[in-house]
Amino acid sequence: MILNNSKKIVIKIGSSLLINKNKINTAWVNKLADDVAKLAKRKIQIIIVTSGAIALGCKYLKISRKNLKLKEFQAVSAIGQIELINLFKKALFKKKLKVGQILLTLEDTEDRRRALNARDTIENIIKIKGIPIVNENDTTATSEIRYGDNDRLAARVAQILNADTLIMLSDIDGLYTKDPRKFKDAKHIKEVKKITNQIIKSATKSISDYGSGGMITKIDAAKICMNSGCKMILAQGSINNPISKLEKGKTCTIFIPQINNYNAKKKWILSSIKSKGSIIADHGAIKAIKSGKSLLPVGISDVNGKFNRGDTVLILNKSKIKIGTGVTSYSSDEILKIKGSKSENIKNILGYSSRGEAIHIDNMVLN
Repeated sequence: MILNNSKKIVIKIGSSLLINKNKINTAWVNKLADDVAKLAKRKIQIIIVTSGAIALGCKYLKISRKNLKLKEFQAVSAIGQIELINLFKKALFKKKLKVGQILLTLEDTEDRRRALNARDTIENIIKIKGIPIVNENDTTATSEIRYGDNDRLAARVAQILNADTLIMLSDIDGLYTKDPRKFKDAKHIKEVKKITNQIIKSATKSISDYGSGGMITKIDAAKICMNSGCKMILAQGSINNPISKLEKGKTCTIFIPQINNYNAKKKWILSSIKSKGSIIADHGAIKAIKSGKSLLPVGISDVNGKFNRGDTVLILNKSKIKIGTGVTSYSSDEILKIKGSKSENIKNILGYSSRGEAIHIDNMVLN
């Protein structure tokens, strides 16, 4: 079966699966709970990433989400999140399964320390036999620090937890060469081993009434999973018992993980969604890091953006072409002061000693 070798599975659920024709799809959630219970009996660890707080909040308050301002979205989400967690709590309680609520912002996964804290909390919920229910924290997130969709959030959670599989339940049974709802000659793609330009072109926007993602964000999620060694399955969710039917051979698209030797930290860096800025390195520095050396201040020409020590930044050449991604040892203000300087002169310039490398090779992933 498709999940035979999976020990830790993230299941992503979109809003459109929970709200059907403006009605809460309680029966579907109960059937999903049946599937989760069966997986739990097989000693498979389950994490659910679900959208739906705003949709359920609007339903509860009997208002439309159209023309809502950010502050109103946050308030509606706060109310809807209670409805969302209760929906899953009731369904899973019938199967003698407990739930734990995890609300994450983009910063919680893009900051290394916070990402590790999130990982530890989720893993401890699993240890006490709970099912973590994860959603983006729309109650506090602003437009600048939002995922905006739970596809990439689910992939980032899968990466942080070192999950085997992400099951992306959608309103479509996989990736097609064209939108099958518009084009009769659209062909289903069973397996993806590499995200090519053709695959990206195949991605189309969702016509869901409630979803905020679409096929493009699912491709973004697949990139994160594949780079992290996690298999992603894009499957039809708008059927009863979607996981059971997937295991029985229901049509889906499987994104095959790429094999790499990166450790957990480098996988986290590689999967970074929003960098805080960029460092421009000269030709000599680029040549050095490609040969396995750290990026030193002497090889830095300039910086873009405002960032702090420990932030994830892009490494660019002088033509502004991305060479890699890394965690910086200095803030942007500090780098502006020490760029072009030798490591032994850093203390005299800054007034204190720190690491000699701007980005250590262990904190760097090249393209």
